[in-house]
Amino acid sequence: MKRIDLDDLPPKLAALLSAAEEGEEVLLVQNGVVVGRLTGGAAAAKSEPEPEPPTSPEERAKEIFEQFRSMMEDEF
Repeated sequence: MKRIDLDDLPPKLAALLSAAEEGEEVLLVQNGVVVGRLTGGAAAAKSEPEPEPPTSPEERAKEIFEQFRSMMEDEF
């Protein structure tokens, strides 16, 4: 399963995705062609989120550094 962390997305896009009603579809379009489709409400169907797999401190540090670098690139 693919996973998108809304905290990693621009605020406008995160708001659009999280505001999708149950059963509402969000189309992913690139160059005028539909390349994907997301359906809202799927997370509400689960009663408990899946636990994240444990990560080593090195992997966690790498992830944090990558997020920081991405934020810096977006800002400047």
